[in-house]
Parts: sequence; C-alpha cells; structure tokens
Amino acid sequence: MLGHETSLIAARFAQLAHERGAQPAMTFRGDERRPDQTFEYDFAKFWRRVARVTAHLQSNWGVQPGDRVAWLGFNHELQLVTLVACARLGAVFLPLNFRLAVPELQQVMQDSQPRLLVHDSHHATTAHALQGADLKHTHHDTLIATAAPRGLPLPAVHSDMPLLLVYTSGTTGVPKGAVHTQAALLANARASAWAHEFVEGDKVLSTLPMFHVGGLCIQTLPALLAGVQVVLHPRFDPTAWLDEMATSRPSLSLLVPATMRAVFEHTRWLETSLACLRGIMTGSSTLPVAYLETLHARGVPVGQVYGTTETGPVSIVLRLPDAMARVGASGWPHPQAQVKLIDAQGQEVDPGETGEVCIRAANLMRGYWSAQGQAGLGLQDGWFHSGDLGQRAEDGCITIVGRSKDMIISGGENIYPAEIENQLVTLLGVAESAVVGLPDERWGEVPVAVLVRSADAAGQCLTAEAVMQHLQSRIARFKLPRRVVFVESLPKSALGKVQKPALQALLTGTNP
Repeated sequence: MLGHETSLIAARFAQLAHERGAQPAMTFRGDERRPDQTFEYDFAKFWRRVARVTAHLQSNWGVQPGDRVAWLGFNHELQLVTLVACARLGAVFLPLNFRLAVPELQQVMQDSQPRLLVHDSHHATTAHALQGADLKHTHHDTLIATAAPRGLPLPAVHSDMPLLLVYTSGTTGVPKGAVHTQAALLANARASAWAHEFVEGDKVLSTLPMFHVGGLCIQTLPALLAGVQVVLHPRFDPTAWLDEMATSRPSLSLLVPATMRAVFEHTRWLETSLACLRGIMTGSSTLPVAYLETLHARGVPVGQVYGTTETGPVSIVLRLPDAMARVGASGWPHPQAQVKLIDAQGQEVDPGETGEVCIRAANLMRGYWSAQGQAGLGLQDGWFHSGDLGQRAEDGCITIVGRSKDMIISGGENIYPAEIENQLVTLLGVAESAVVGLPDERWGEVPVAVLVRSADAAGQCLTAEAVMQHLQSRIARFKLPRRVVFVESLPKSALGKVQKPALQALLTGTNP
C-alpha cells in the first residue's frame, strides 16, 4: 500500500494506518444528521475513508490533477478526509467561508472555478445558489455512503503540486486565494510540531472553522500528521468547549480573543477544571493581556502562533514553556523561517525599533491564485510582506504592535491602536473595543476609541469620562483618544476581525 502513494501527505496517512492502525485518530461530535452521537475513527478507519472518497471523487465526479474541489459547511471529519483524498489525486481542496454572503461566495467561485462543490445540509440552499462552468454539487454523505470502485489508477503526484486554496477575508478589497502546495503543508506541519512539542498521549480539541488556515493548519491537520488524536466540533460553542474538559480531557486547544471571551463569560467558567490542559494556543496577532492573565491565573499557559493566510500560517511562535514569562509577545520564528523587520525604505531596523514583519519559509504560499498559473504573485523575492508591525528584542523575541495601515501618526508621533485597546479591555463595563485614526486639521490624525458596553450594570453606567480617567494613568498623554464613541456592535469580517476601514467610514460618514 505504502509504495503506491506518490503524494507525501497521503503516504504519511497510509503509514499511520499501517503502523498505528488501532490508535485513535479523531473523535467527531455533532454530525448534523445525528447531533447527539459521537463518532470515533482510528488511523486505519480514517485511511479506509480516504480511499473510498478518493475513488468516488475520481469515478463519480471525474476529479483530475489540478481540479478544485470546494467545501461549504461546518467542520466535519469528512472535510479532512476529502483534503487527503485531494492530495492523492493531485487536486486542490478549496474550503469556503460559510459566513460570506452568496454574492461574496460567487466571487470566489468565479475566480477559482471548482469542478465540484461539496456541502452539508445546513448550507445546501447557499451551495445550489452558486454557479460555475461545469460546476457540480453534492452532499458530503455521497462521498462515503456507498461502496466505491477499487483498483483505480492514481495519478503521479509531486510535492510542489497545489493542494490547498484559501481565500483571504477580503476586509480591504477583493478576496485573494492563497495557494499552498503539498510540500508547504508538510513544512507547516513540521513547524506546528515544533511549536506545540507534541508528545505521546496529546489530544487536540479543535473547534475553530477549518475554512481558515487558523482552524485547519495551526493544530488540526498538523496534529493528525504527527499521529496525535483530534477531537473535532462542528463549530465553536463555549458550553461544548467546557464540557470537553471533563469528557475527553484534551491537552491542547486553540482559541482566539472572541472565543476566549465567550469561555470567560460562561457561567461554568470558574467551576470547570482545566487541569487536563497543558496549554492553549491563540492565533491572533494581538491579544488583550488581560485575557492571557485570566488563563494564566487558572494555571494554563497561552502560547501564540503569529502568521497569516499566506504564511501557512505557523511563522512566529511563543511556545508554552515561554508563555508566562513573555506575556504579550509573539515569540520567535520557527527554525526553518526567516523573519526580518524593515522600515519604509526596505532596510532592517535595529532591536527595539518598529518595522514591517517580512517572512520567508518553506510553508509560505506559492502565490495568489491565478487562472493563468502564474507563480509567486504576492511575494517579493520569496518574502511575504505582512503589513504587520513588530519589534524585536535583543534575544530575538518579536512582539507584534499593530498593522501598518492601522498605525496612527498624530503630530509626528506613531500611535499603535493595540496599545490602547489592551488597556480598554481591562476596564469594567467594556465588552469590546477598537481604536481608529480619524483626520484632524491640527494633528493630521487623532485616535478615537469606539466601545461596546457590556450588558451588566458596569456597562450600562460606563461613561466617556470614566474611560478617559482609566486610560490617563496607563498610557502616554499623546496616545489618549480625542473622542470616546459608544456603539451597539463593531463591524467585523467573517473571521471575527474588526473591520477598521468600515468603522472609520461609519464615524466619518464616508464610504469605506
């Protein structure tokens, strides 16, 4: 069996099935048709499902090397099975963001032109509203429900073939598809294994959406490739996440600021034991220090993985043993990554100075998707320029301070919104916050704080004066917001990131 797999990713799963066949690979909870059931898959069964799905894609749907296979639905074990099946066929797996509107999804479909769209029941109506040249639709159950032909010849697959096509959230323009090769995904898995230091008996709780590289490639796929068990939920739910602490007792999980807050605000947060966790990773470039301290107070270190859709995403990592000593830092580049911080002239900055984060590594995208097959679009001499600003300490530890486009230049002084936002989140009564720059005749730009009040008494009583008083003793005077604005909600992307251009437009009455 092993000798016939020319895809290195497929060969790894074939190896796991051969050597660790009875070892648990995945626990899946919450299938849409049987939501109360739990499904267990060892590595041998996982591989058998891969073989069946491969045959169905090949015989029923005519999937050939280079074809795109799109997926629209909540997290599902078949999503990972289909990804590996695509690897065997030299096809490209395209996870779609189910939070997008039909016109936005249609834009992605028009750009990528998939041969097949696989969907779940919840998103069937949306799936059938999407059109494409020779596009076929099917429910994911059809990929596995019936016996498949055996002995079909597999194409020769090489490691530089594209396997994953992930579209950016498009918060500042037209979404672009980042193309990741099979070799890049394996390199990212090695980087993740270094980041997490996977050990025998680890168990990863995966709840973030796998239409994004954060949910798919920070922990989930790398853990499986490392032979580590994954507990997969269809989507994040704080009750289900807390329940899992007692049910499967995971050792690792991944949370972002919004999901952390949902866990903290749950009525069972303090009574739930977290003793099973050896750590939590977060994939956000900036995270309120108060959130880190909340988990550290419970004895759970919070590591950080900095990266983007284009970088795999594992690029800069604050590993768990360093987490409590370097609160707020992003960490160090993984061993096979090069990271430089540059100024506006492209020159590297000295330690302690701020520069744009640029990354070169084997797990970077090959480039943005192009129907003409052009490679390298989006890279400059092999480097990805992130648009994020960072500072490097003398020991090489990097801290992300914000986005270059978000930086506010007020009276010649650079102001990084994340510094102010980290202080706002510590104020009782603040549910969410964002700081943006608005034009000012005297200063060029001034910072404006936009807040969502919490639903409790502290939130209802919160005033702009109280906010300013809170900040005055915590940040420099020139960084103080010139205005404090309260809103019902913040405009966000499908990935939960605050859309600052939309927020600026809302405050100025202009189009973003």
